[in-house]
Amino acid sequence: MTRVVHRPDARAGERGQAIIEFGVIVPVFTLLLLGLLEFGMLFTHHITLEYATREGARMAASLGNGDGDAATCADIDPQIVAAVQRVLESHGSPVTLSGVSEISIFRADIDGAPISGNVNVWTYTGAQSGPVVDGQKLAFTQQSQAWAPCTRVTAPNAQSIGVSLQYHYKLLTPLSALGAAAGTQGVPMSDATIMALNP
Repeated sequence: MTRVVHRPDARAGERGQAIIEFGVIVPVFTLLLLGLLEFGMLFTHHITLEYATREGARMAASLGNGDGDAATCADIDPQIVAAVQRVLESHGSPVTLSGVSEISIFRADIDGAPISGNVNVWTYTGAQSGPVVDGQKLAFTQQSQAWAPCTRVTAPNAQSIGVSLQYHYKLLTPLSALGAAAGTQGVPMSDATIMALNP
């Protein structure tokens, strides 16, 4: 009588090892992929914010001090905020207007830093809750005006004017679940652009 000896199949062990490796690699790869997607969307939001502050600063620089006309001066800051809002609401903009908590118009020093006591703050107060500009109501209302438009020097000692905004980016991929578990629902973002006032 012959004796049959069963040897373990070496390939069965390899299959088990492959499943374990797959189970370890897939979650890591998925996290990397979601992180790349989230970063791409975050970057798109950031570019839009940059464009919005640039348009606001360009409008601010071109309006200058309103030539001292009181009626014109009263419209300068709303025009600046309207320029920012138009970009944020434009077709293709990924930015949610309600995520913008604050728009600031400020006098800047030579290094581009805001000069204390020279900042006008506008906050988001809801759709069509602000002043009317070009027939459209703004979604922002002025909270403070420490730097009156008619006092802005345009020549010969031109000042610099800056426009900044604060934005809260909400995570868009399933990484938001990880953010919620960590106690954060998004990423605070800000941007500012400074330009010299035109004479």
